[in-house]
Parts: sequence; structure tokens; C-alpha cells
Amino acid sequence: MDFSIPIAFTPLDQLVPLAQAAERLGFARITLPDSLFYPRKQDKEYPYTPDGSRMWDENTPWVEPFIGAMAMAQATSTIRMCPSVVKFGPRQPLLLFRQAASVAIMSNNRLDLGVGIGWDPNEFEWCGVPFAKRGARVDEMLDIFRIAGEGDFFTYSGEHFEFDEMSLAPVPSEPIPLYIGGHTKKALSRAARVGMGWTSAMIEFDQLTEVIATLEQNLRAGGRSLADRGDGAPFAIQVVSMDKFGTAGFADLAGAGVTDVIVMPWMMSGLGFDAPVEDKIATMETFADKYIRG
Repeated sequence: MDFSIPIAFTPLDQLVPLAQAAERLGFARITLPDSLFYPRKQDKEYPYTPDGSRMWDENTPWVEPFIGAMAMAQATSTIRMCPSVVKFGPRQPLLLFRQAASVAIMSNNRLDLGVGIGWDPNEFEWCGVPFAKRGARVDEMLDIFRIAGEGDFFTYSGEHFEFDEMSLAPVPSEPIPLYIGGHTKKALSRAARVGMGWTSAMIEFDQLTEVIATLEQNLRAGGRSLADRGDGAPFAIQVVSMDKFGTAGFADLAGAGVTDVIVMPWMMSGLGFDAPVEDKIATMETFADKYIRG
């Protein structure tokens, strides 16, 4: 089972040294969050906190995830970059594919891509995209990603997008693994249908085991499985666990089928998001000695 380091809410000047330390210590990937802007007024509850409030404010540091991934990829050589999740819904698919493909090509295929729809109506409306039918729109975007990744000229005609013959070459020499986010039945169906993995928001173990069982059922209906997603590799299960930590907890996650746990060792050690980078790296070293290199 892999362990990945998230850089959510982290001062931007710490990103490169954290990525370099994570690579040296054996962490599998860096995950990067996505936020387009901070509306002063919240028109819809945030779906992943008990009270619907956002966990950040207007002063929280964010980096555009593909730019952040490229900066860290250029300073490393083996660790993978995983923007997770990128809000596909408010974006345009051709530009999005070009951004993702560029990072994958220039990082030697070290990109995994977490896919989300987006929950904030303002991010859609203010980017010129309707909030209605956002799921169907993202389904078409994923279809476009698949076709564009073949590198040939293609046309597309759907309800939301229509293109004349075009090519988005060059494309990566390997398909970009898409980790589909979301906890709903539709999201899990989408993950099993088009994803190479699934990624969670904060989740407790009981719910996680139900999700994995649903994914297994959905995958088998499409001729795949958790053990083989279609290319001989396991279907990725990437989680942010709320209640399973330490040796016993990580063993439970691995036994349930989890392939990647997103951990923030400095928070587990009582440090804040803005702690000095040297202190954060020290907690990463302690974690790696116990759970990765031990």
C-alpha cells in the first residue's frame, strides 16, 4: 500500500522542498487540491464537512494544480503528481486535456489525475458554465479525454460539446490514470465505468468498505475487477481516512483493498498548515521510518 503527501493549505514556497523530501523518503505521490476562487458568500453547503462549512478562508494559499504539479515534477524524478480532485465541471475539456497532457509528457508520465465535478454553483456560473446537468457534462469531458489521448484526429458531437476534426497531439506515451472522485452512486458508477481508480474525500472505515464493495460490483459488471482494472494493475483506491491510523489502522485499510492512503504527518504530530517546512519534513521522516522504510 502506498502513502501520499497532500499539500492542501500549504504555503507555496514549501511545495518543492516537501516534494523533494517526500520522494527521498519513499512516499508515492503528491496530491494537490483545486480551488478556482473564494466567493465571499457561500450559496451551497460544502458536502464534506458535518456542518457544510468550508475548511479554508480567503487567505488560504492555493496553487493552480497543474502549474504546482509541474514545478514539483521538475524538481524531482520519481514521485508521482496527483491533482486531486480537479473540478472538471467549470472547465473546458480541450484546454484541460492540453494542461494534463503537458504535465504528463514533461514529467515522464508521472501524472495521476483526480476527477471531480465541482460543488459550488458560483464556480460554474462565473466561469460561464451552467451548474445544471454538470454530471452529464463531465461524462462527455471524460469521453473527450479518452478519444484525445489516442493522439489521432477526431470529431465529437454530444449534448454539451461539439468539435470538428482536430488533434491534440502530442499526447503522453501512456494513458493518464484517472481517479474518479465522489461518494454517490452515480460517482461510483462513473469510477467503475471510466476510471483507473477512485479517490475519496474524508471518509470513515464503515462507509469505505461499503464503497469498495460497490466499486467491485460495478467493475465486475463492466468486465473489470479491483485486482485488474484492465491493464493488469489493481484498480486504485485512494483514501483520506478519518478513523484508521497507525500500524493496525493501516493494516485494516490495506486489507479492505486500499492502495493509497493520503497522510499529512505534520498534522498527525500536532503541527499546523503553516508550520516551518523543516519541522514538517522531520515528521515525514519519522512517519517514513515507521511505515514506509521500516
